[in-house]
Amino acid sequence: MFGIGMPELIVILIVALIIIGPKKLPDLAKSLGKSLSEFRKVTDDVKETIHADQLKEEVDDLKASVLNDNEKEKEQDEDTKKG
Repeated sequence: MFGIGMPELIVILIVALIIIGPKKLPDLAKSLGKSLSEFRKVTDDVKETIHADQLKEEVDDLKASVLNDNEKEKEQDEDTKKG
């Protein structure tokens, strides 16, 4: 977890307990947990949006490729009919 070992984590918790106090520490932890949860939701939404945009671009490229192939086939058919 962020390169923090158990001894460092214990020191951080003791310092937080001394600075913030035992009464406010649970409220702070709860609000921090909610904030991290919201941050995860937002990042997941952004990832989904980026993924959807990439899929849309791939579909558009595939569609353009298929349409170009169809146009080339029609041109070849017309050329063979004329020739």
